[in-house]
Amino acid sequence: MSADHGAHRPDHAARRAALRDLLVENGVDALLVTDLVNIRYLTGFTGSNAALLVYSWDGAEDRTVICTDGRYATQVAEQVPDLRAEIARSSARRLVELAGEWQTGRVGFESHVVTVDQHRSFIEWGAGLELVRTPGLVEQLRLVKDAYEVDRLRAACAAADSALAALLERGSLRPGRTERQVARELEWLMFERGAQAVAFETIVATGANSAVPHHRPTEAVLAPGDFVKLDFGAVVDGYHSDMTRTLVLGTPSDWQREVYELVRESQRAGRNALKPGVECKAVDAAARSIIEAAGHGELFVHGLGHGVGLQIHEAPGISKTGTGTLLGGVAVTVEPGVYFPGRGGVRIEDTLVVREGGPELLTLTSKDLTVVD
Repeated sequence: MSADHGAHRPDHAARRAALRDLLVENGVDALLVTDLVNIRYLTGFTGSNAALLVYSWDGAEDRTVICTDGRYATQVAEQVPDLRAEIARSSARRLVELAGEWQTGRVGFESHVVTVDQHRSFIEWGAGLELVRTPGLVEQLRLVKDAYEVDRLRAACAAADSALAALLERGSLRPGRTERQVARELEWLMFERGAQAVAFETIVATGANSAVPHHRPTEAVLAPGDFVKLDFGAVVDGYHSDMTRTLVLGTPSDWQREVYELVRESQRAGRNALKPGVECKAVDAAARSIIEAAGHGELFVHGLGHGVGLQIHEAPGISKTGTGTLLGGVAVTVEPGVYFPGRGGVRIEDTLVVREGGPELLTLTSKDLTVVD
């Protein structure tokens, strides 16, 4: 059992305290949070309408206010018992007006998610306030996962691992079934194993469809000799898993073995490059160079990976154009692929947490070439 196991409740107050440090660094008196994922991260609230006002000075928890509408009055009291709650249909308007009443001064807003029209409304509602663009502050905090978050990511990955194992044990991945049938069964198996939602629309791609990176399941029928690519994930307490495995129905051909081993070697190189302080684009290069050396660089058509957490795609981006360096505790995917149009393709993907001494692997399904007889 890991040291992180048993972190059953997130420390929202600690997260808000860390945010206050960023507010001070950015020279704002308060932050208006309108992104619902960020509100969940900072408070635990999961409703579909909310805004949050966080003040920058120490001891300002009594000034931190969450606002939602009447549909969620009971829910906000249960999920956020430690904060003052306001009930109003226009949550952002109520908190902007409150900030004005409190003569707040400089109020940051999430300019990366606020529309032009919303910004104009903020100006109208907040007479006397100085509205300051402060993009991505909460996302900076979300980059590094705490013990609770890693525990939930492990649970989401375990649900997916177990579901795939059950699918294979049942003999459900076989010629004659359709992509849609396999996808729906795999999703149901994840629900049976603790998933509260699927992380994204499950990809099942057979034969030539496996060469389409984000193919959507159709009535295409699995056939002997096909690659079958499965890209899927579970959600547990808001946290997403992401895993891809590519299997073969029947005896693999030489070209299938060769491309599979190439992608597997590339994926291993990408995993091994995950270390604190390493540039994101260098991790991509470590994996991509393997495929390029084999002469198939033009067939690896996407980035190597992405962050994962409360959203299926988060920072950091691990690609040729990725910026920044990895931090310890960041959860990412490593998912190289080689796709031969009209013929078939292979992708192998894991979810991992960057650690000193090497990454922690969360998706534990074998990456040996699985042959389904």
